[in-house]
Amino acid sequence: MEKIVGLWRNMSKPEALTLAPKIEAWFRARGWEVFTEWEDIIKHKAEFLISLGGDGTLLQAAREASSFGIPVLGVNFGRLGFLCEIEREEVYGALEKILSKDFEIQERLMLNVVVNGGAEDGISYRVLNDVVFSREGRDGIITLQANLSGEPTVSYPADGLIVATPTGSTAYSLSAGGPIISPNVQAILLTPLAAHSLSARPMLVSDEEEIQILLANGEKCMVTFDGRQSIVIYSGQTVIIKTDPIKALLIRLGTRSFPQVVREKLRDRWHE
Repeated sequence: MEKIVGLWRNMSKPEALTLAPKIEAWFRARGWEVFTEWEDIIKHKAEFLISLGGDGTLLQAAREASSFGIPVLGVNFGRLGFLCEIEREEVYGALEKILSKDFEIQERLMLNVVVNGGAEDGISYRVLNDVVFSREGRDGIITLQANLSGEPTVSYPADGLIVATPTGSTAYSLSAGGPIISPNVQAILLTPLAAHSLSARPMLVSDEEEIQILLANGEKCMVTFDGRQSIVIYSGQTVIIKTDPIKALLIRLGTRSFPQVVREKLRDRWHE
């Protein structure tokens, strides 16, 4: 049986592009076929995918690969790198572990987002990190109402609102004052951006909830999906957010625990 691996490269990072052909040669010397074009990776049914970049690169790779059940190993060429499993200098040792089947596949919750009303009516988006609602330009504050399973729950008069997965809790939500959530927790996080009310607090809800976000006050706001695609919604439109049935699959080598990653990435040295 032919052994296939795919490479997902961040084309803007010279170091990633330099390492990619070396990884190809390493695999081919061991009898593996390597593909770098997505159409070929799907066509030949790659066993796994190696993401060369940062967390953003891994997010994109994992979203695309999830529909085909392909697990992804993230190699960090970025700065913070909460999601990437290894750093660039660890790559060959990690690949040896993968070929010897010494790894686990971790499922990550994703969100399915549907926009109701307007030109985007009925269009859906799959999100691994977060959905960000933000006011446009110099417009004043907006009020976003969150309904849980059809019942009005909380209103956020703010500059915006982040709806994040546990994976996304270490991204924009973290910088906005939201909590860090273990990836093993199946939940959805709501974090306001510069809230104009003391009662507007982050909220953690069950992954079984259907969340409706309405623009209750304000003419329009921007909605951004995983930082890669944005649309504008207007007063009266509703965005429906719920757990996607498909999970993202990340390769974990067991070399770092989640608490260790948090310590390293946040540079917390209290334990030393």
